[in-house]
Amino acid sequence: MEIILLERVANLGMIGDVVTVRDGYARNFLLPQKKALRANDANRQVFEANRDRLEAENAEKRTEAEKHGAKVEGAEIVLIRAASNSGQLYGSVNVRDVAIALSDKGHDIDKKQVIMGAPIKTIGMFNVTISLHPEVEVTVKANVARSDDEAELQSQGVDVIAQMNDEERNEAEGFTEELDPDRELGELPSDAPAEGEAAEETDEDDSAS
Repeated sequence: MEIILLERVANLGMIGDVVTVRDGYARNFLLPQKKALRANDANRQVFEANRDRLEAENAEKRTEAEKHGAKVEGAEIVLIRAASNSGQLYGSVNVRDVAIALSDKGHDIDKKQVIMGAPIKTIGMFNVTISLHPEVEVTVKANVARSDDEAELQSQGVDVIAQMNDEERNEAEGFTEELDPDRELGELPSDAPAEGEAAEETDEDDSAS
């Protein structure tokens, strides 16, 4: 289906561009969201008659988004979640969680503006994109941790998962060393009889009896 874009759409074009898209994409998203019009003669005339107004409105919205973006850019949100010792979350962090955390910090963000390729399923620091306008995107940091202390370490650049793996590896190596049958034994106590001496004492005891 041919459509006329009423705003910039990623990977499609800018306002006023006539592009071809899949019918389902147009009917289910672009047209209902008023991001485009069907590219017929009537709509072309309507768009051209309103082009100046549409472009002016878009410029105003972009300016407001840029101001908002300057406040949101680089913000760090902390999300405390239960996780295993390997760092795997018992659940996940999704767009709604990010939007709520940003709102709690005073940033008016809708979950539809949060762009995540997939939910977060491990602890760590993650960059999340916030689309404030078709032409304005900013990045925030999601600090997912099991506790405030871990979140503080991650904020300082510490790889908590790697640290946990090192600790587990050290514990495992120490346990294996304790059970190793081939490890060298220490010297016998000074008062312990040597093997030959113990045998002689036994023979003497037998003859005495």
